[in-house]
Parts: sequence; C-alpha cells; structure tokens
Amino acid sequence: MKFSERLLEKVLPIWKKNHAHPFVQGIGDGSLDKEKFRFYMIQDYVYLIEYAKVFALGAVKATDLATMGNFAKLLDSTLNEEMELHRQYAKKFGISVEELETAKPSPTTLAYTHYMLHVSQNGTLAELVAALLPCTWSYWEIGKALNERKGASEHEFYGEWVRMYSSNEFGQLAIWCIDLIDELAEGKIESELVKLEEIFLNTTRFEYMFWEMAFNEMMWPTDE
Repeated sequence: MKFSERLLEKVLPIWKKNHAHPFVQGIGDGSLDKEKFRFYMIQDYVYLIEYAKVFALGAVKATDLATMGNFAKLLDSTLNEEMELHRQYAKKFGISVEELETAKPSPTTLAYTHYMLHVSQNGTLAELVAALLPCTWSYWEIGKALNERKGASEHEFYGEWVRMYSSNEFGQLAIWCIDLIDELAEGKIESELVKLEEIFLNTTRFEYMFWEMAFNEMMWPTDE
C-alpha cells in the first residue's frame, strides 16, 4: 500500500463528511446562499495568502532543483491563478479590493494557517507536504465530484469554482503532491509515518472546520 493510500484510509470518514457538507453540496446544486459564499471567498483569500507561504517554505526545504521548481509552480498557481479567481469573484459579489486585502481571519482560518506554518517552519519537508496535502487533494476530489453533476460547471455563480478545481491543471498539482508524500515516506520508520499521519489528519479536520465556518459565517463570538 502506498503511504498516500494509508493516509486516505485514515481520514476517509472525515473526507466523506467534507463531500457531504451542505456548503459543498450547495455549490454543486447551486442552492448555496450567496452571502455564505461571499464570506467563504474572503476567508479563503486570507487563507491562500498564508498557504502560499507554505509552498515557498517547500522550495526552501527541497533538496533538488526539480522539487524546488514544482513548489515554485504551486506558489505561482496559488498567487496568480487561484487568487485571481477569488479577485474575479469579488467583483461579482461586490467585494472591493480593499475589503479583500484588509480582511481579518476568522478563528478557524487563523488556527488552520498557523498550524500549517508551524509544521512547515519547524518540521521536515515530508511534514510540510503532509500539512498542505489535504487542501489540494480534497479540493481536487470535490471539484471532480461536483463537475459530474449536471449544470454544476455552468452555474452563474459557482460554475467557475467547479471548473477550476476539477481542471486537469489543478489535478496535476494535486497528483504531484500525492506522489511527493509517497516518495518522502519511503524508508521512514513507523514512528515517523505516524507523525505524518497525525499532521495529515489534523489539516483534514481543519478542512471540515473551514466548510463549517463558512456555512455558518463564524467570526469571533466575542465580537457579536
């Protein structure tokens, strides 16, 4: 069994919950409240700024030019393609550039990104990949699943999101990350593999929490 298969087996119950979450399902059938998606886009924009830093750290920790180059591609894709999608959506939803750039992270966004950066800065390259992988991998899987729904990729508001995350281009980035974790896991002792598994599980949990946060538009309860 590949290590990536072991990881997926470990988190499959959460993975299924992510796919079944009402926010994800609402994107697929077009029923999601636009205010909830607006909230999500702003928080995801804040998230991606920090996520991009993880790819930059990956390039720093890489030990060969090919891996450095692929992390650079991921960094470029995040900053100039994925975040551009958010900027285009912002126009549709009446979100100003200033609102995007000055947005504050929700507690979930803050906790998720800080955890990823902590692991990435203090851990090995394998630990870094384990931390970032659930986002890339699960979004590709969700995108593909939603793309199979009739009309989902053509929806006025959510179709572009479905098309991007189900695209071959995004899929190739996800596959590279999956292959990399398998490569980096080779030869590691069981205690090291368990640590990678725990990191992957934690960021998968954060993925679910992010959908939950977006659906309920959850900011700091003390600010209400």
